[in-house]
Formats: sequence, C-alpha cells, structure tokens
Amino acid sequence: MKKIFLLGFMVMVHYVQAQNDTAKSDATMNEATVYFGYGAELSHQAKVNITRNTKFIVIDKLSTQMDVNSLQINCPENVSLLSQQFSVYYPIAKPKAENVLSKKIRDTIKLTNKAIAVWNNKMEIAELVLEKTEKLIEATIAASGNVQSITGENLKLIEYYNAKIEKNKLEIFAIQNSIGELQEKIAELNKRLTLALNENITVEKETEKPFGRIILQIVSRVNQEAAIALSYYTNNAGWQPVYDIRVNSKTNGIKLVYKASVTQNTGINWTNTKLTLSTGTPNFTTAAPLLSPWYLQLYVPELYKTLQGRAEGYNFNDYRGNMAQSFYNKELAEKVTEDQDKFKLRYDSVIPSTLDQFTSLKQGLLHTNFEIELPYDIESNGLPHSINIKEEELQSTLKNYAVPKLDGEAYLLAELSNWQNLDLIPGNANIIMDNTYIGKSFIDPNTTMDTLNLSLGKDKRVAVKRSIVKDASSTRTKDSYTKQTFTYELVVKNNKVTDINMLLKDQHPLSNIKEVEIELVNDGGAAVNTELGVLTWKINLKPGEVKKVRFSYSIKYPKDKKISNLK
Repeated sequence: MKKIFLLGFMVMVHYVQAQNDTAKSDATMNEATVYFGYGAELSHQAKVNITRNTKFIVIDKLSTQMDVNSLQINCPENVSLLSQQFSVYYPIAKPKAENVLSKKIRDTIKLTNKAIAVWNNKMEIAELVLEKTEKLIEATIAASGNVQSITGENLKLIEYYNAKIEKNKLEIFAIQNSIGELQEKIAELNKRLTLALNENITVEKETEKPFGRIILQIVSRVNQEAAIALSYYTNNAGWQPVYDIRVNSKTNGIKLVYKASVTQNTGINWTNTKLTLSTGTPNFTTAAPLLSPWYLQLYVPELYKTLQGRAEGYNFNDYRGNMAQSFYNKELAEKVTEDQDKFKLRYDSVIPSTLDQFTSLKQGLLHTNFEIELPYDIESNGLPHSINIKEEELQSTLKNYAVPKLDGEAYLLAELSNWQNLDLIPGNANIIMDNTYIGKSFIDPNTTMDTLNLSLGKDKRVAVKRSIVKDASSTRTKDSYTKQTFTYELVVKNNKVTDINMLLKDQHPLSNIKEVEIELVNDGGAAVNTELGVLTWKINLKPGEVKKVRFSYSIKYPKDKKISNLK
C-alpha cells in the first residue's frame, strides 16, 4: 500500500510540475501595416505570467496564414529565447448543452408522436371491425340464397351491421383528421426546432475557428509578467486605391477623395487595430543580378523564316488587349461596399468630413505610408472595407475633347496641375459631377506630363461630326502612278449655355514604303505632329456657336498596287 501511495504521489507531483513549466496567453493584435496590392505585416502583444521554472510559453490567437520565415519575437531582457515552433491549432468542438427552447420543442414532438400512435391504433381497430362486419353481411346474404328469401331476423341483422359500418367509417374519418392535424403540428415544431438549433450552430462555429499557435522554449531568470512582442508577414491581406472625384461645373473645382479598399483573410479578425497603408510592395528578392555569356549566332534563312512565321501568327495587340481587359474586369469585380455593421470606427465623436485629420503621411525613399490614428475592426472574410485616407481640394481646367474619326461623341476632360504631391496610385475613380454620379474613370499617375488629364465622361451637350468633302476629293492616274486626294470637314457645335474650350483631333496617314508618297495638302490651321500624323485644333466656342475646319491630304502610289487601309 505504501508503494502504491508513493507511486501515485510521484505521478501527481510530475503532473503538477508539467503544468507549472508551461505558461499560456492569447496574443492581442495592435497594429497592421497593409501593403499596396497584397501583403501585410501584423504586430501582436502578449502578456504572460512566468516563473523561473517556466520552460515553455504557448501563445495563441495568431494568423493561420503566417510566413514563418518573417516571424520576429522580442522578449524581455531577463528572458532567453531558445527555440520557437509555429502550428495551426484546430480547437476540438465541445458538446454544447441543449438550450431550454429546443429541449421543450423536442419533448412536445415526442408527446405528439405518441398521440399519433394512439390514433393509429384506434384506426386499425376500427378498420378491422369494418372489414369483419362487411364479411358478416356477405355471409348472411349468401346463407339466405337470394334477397327475396331473406327472413325478418336476417334483415334486422343486416340493418344492424349497416349502421355499425356507417359508424366505423365516420370514426375512421375523424381519426384521420386528428392524425393530419397532429402531423401539421409536428411539421411546425420541426421548423421551430431547426431555427433554435441554427442559433446554437452559429455560436459553435465561431468558437471552432482555427488559429495560429507559437510555442516558445525559454529560460527565465526571475518571476515576472513578461511582455512579448511578435510581428510577421502574411500574403492574405492588401489594399487597392479607390477615388471619388467630385466636380463642381460652375467653379471648375474638384474634390479628390482618396480611399483605400482593404481586404484581409488572415484567419483572425482585426479588432481595435491601428492601420498603416503603405504604397510599397514587399520585395523579398535580394540576390544581385549577374550577367551570363552572350553568344552570337549565324543567320540561318530557313530558321529565320520559321521564327518569323511564328511571330506573325502571334497577335501582340490582342495579348495586350486581353491583359488590359482582364485587369479591368478584376478591378470592376472588386467593387467597394461599406458595411457599417462589420466595419466600425471606435470614435463615435469623429465627424466624417474630418477623417483625413487623423491620417499622417510619412515619406520614405521608395514608398509612402499613410498612418491612421483611428482604430479599425476588419473581419477575416475577404470582403472589401472602405477607408477614407484624405481629401484634397484641387483647381482644374475643364475642356472638351473629341476624335470624331474614332468616336462621334465629345468628352469632358479635367486638367489637373500640381498633382505630383498627391501620392496617387493607379486605380479606379468614381466621377460625381454636381452631386450626380456620372460613371467610372481610371487614374494613371505614371506619366511624365506636368498636367494630369481625367476623363469625366461623354458630354452630350457638344455635337461633333466628320464627313468627307466629295467635291474636294479626287482620284487621278497619270503615267504609272495613281494619286488620290481626300478632304474632310469637321463640324463642332456648342449646345451649352456657357463657353467651351475644345480640343479637336484627327490624323493623316504616314508611309514607310518608298513607292508610297503622302502629302498634307491643307492642315486647316491645325498643330501638326509630323511623327504621328496627328492634327490638333484648339477651338473656343460661345453658346450655340458652330465652327468648321477642313484638312486635305494626298496619297501617290503605283497604279498597279492597292492600299488596303485607306479609310
């Protein structure tokens, strides 16, 4: 007995020591640096009570999508970190006690089923009596031989049996109605039970969500409450810029609302988190480039023809167009929605128009950081959350623009100057003119021009028309050459009640073939870009005014040749 007691005591001591050498704590996320496109650096704090006997620290509630190689851990000075191990922990679902409502509904369903069983039993007895009564009537008639020879006693017996049959049928009908009512009651109870169980399932799913766990092996020199800081990189978060361009057509003023569409699916909800939005993108490539030998090859005609044929069969314009369309579809699919139930500000006293006052801008060598002082809640659901970064009042010049050769509509453009200090990133822009939504545009700040042009959409109040002047166009053949002359007339009408500045463009063809000569006969007073063959007119029109311009060009080429793309 002493040995058994001693063995039990040693097992208990070992268990207590095993419990005492491990400390646990949940990490609290306090900061997130979200990078442009994708990627984020998450920072956590964990406070844990440890003693000199503590060998392991278990820290839970971390992201399940952690890049382990980027993990940084900072322990107090008197705590030595020996090793670290990351894993994804899947909590075991605990059986949840059934609530009072669902238990009451289940009990009612049981009692109702018992009542149905009783009625079914009564109906079976009534059907059996009915069956036997019908057989007795048949036997009585068969014993009499025919209906005329039925005696008075047999007739009374038959009448008695008929009355009993009628009673049994009425009884069966009443039982069937009672069973039907009870079955409807059970169906209604099952619906209520499903709703009650779904409420329980919602709570259980929240508690069963997996999370990241880090086990630290440490040596502590003193007993203390240790503050441990952790940071790591994850790919499962990012942000895209979204702009609101609010135009006042009377003052030509533009308010640019700079917003961020933030998404995260890191496996943990960001609660009361300070956000920093970075225009940079992490680049983990640190290897310097090296040159490899450059070997020349002799020209081989057959090989060259093969390669040329492959190149001609590949349409690079289609490739660029498909890539552009794919990019546009991706941007359009990422439509920003603001959900105040899931995306809440912690400061109720903040006025929406002053949100940009809580954003500070820090310039780096390669990127810009927008540090937002307001804490945010962002769920790990992959849905976009809209965050206001800042607002800028800009002065612009509104002008109309038209290329009637390509499009019979005129467009309204806004020219922005001094835009370089806005730290813009390529992104979609919602155009809102005079508090009316016009449509979408795209801001591309990757330009070397001093002014940034924003397309505000089609302007139906300006009419443009392009037509060929047949009387001034001709085709003549002389000697071995054919010479064609084309004259076009462009008509612009201002249907607005204000003056407009119009930028009108057209073009004449160019030739890189020796036998084909092109001459711009009449530029119509346009500014000519000889390298591109583009003609530009700057036209001022008063309300209701109409202006016309003409230009002509000629093409000379061998008469035995044809030019396929004259128009």
